[in-house]
Amino acid sequence: MSTPKSSFKKIALIAARAGDSKKAEPVVVLDLAGRSPLADYAVLMRVESAPQLEAVEEEVVVKLKHEGVYCLHKDGMRSRNWKVLDYGGVLVHVYDAHAAGFYAIDKVYEGAKPVEWQEPPSAPAVVKKAPAKKPAAKPVKKAAKKAPAKKAPAKKAAAKKAVKRSVKKAPKRPAGKAVKKAAKRPAGKTSKKK
Repeated sequence: MSTPKSSFKKIALIAARAGDSKKAEPVVVLDLAGRSPLADYAVLMRVESAPQLEAVEEEVVVKLKHEGVYCLHKDGMRSRNWKVLDYGGVLVHVYDAHAAGFYAIDKVYEGAKPVEWQEPPSAPAVVKKAPAKKPAAKPVKKAAKKAPAKKAPAKKAAAKKAVKRSVKKAPKRPAGKAVKKAAKRPAGKTSKKK
């Protein structure tokens, strides 16, 4: 039983988006219709480093496995610069710049028709605004009468009374006596005897 070409295209698109999510750049999907006996689509993804190559490969495998699609064969398991994942009608190439130049990947797939794999940006939804409602007239409130000033709580009043009592009990000294004594003393003399 053969798999329809449309399902291979779906696999290629999922693989491309998975590689893009891990910052592979550029990501190219090619339609190999009638050009290759091996596959209907090729996905080419270039990476910058070996760790990124591993991350992209893993993301593609996980995303497709989530869709129920399993890799039939992997090539380049020990390679740190190029891996090929075979999904039957789709070949996924993940490689670095060195491998791209060495194997002349551009020439291998020269003349293949590129496929748009990125989801078109969704058009912004046009939201119709409801006509502005006039604010309802607020009922006029009658002026509130001012409440009489509150009396100080009992504790504060008691404290004030206690302060007043203590001031009354203190002996009063005439203010003028201290000034008069200082005025009677001759300058330069102290009150202490030597």
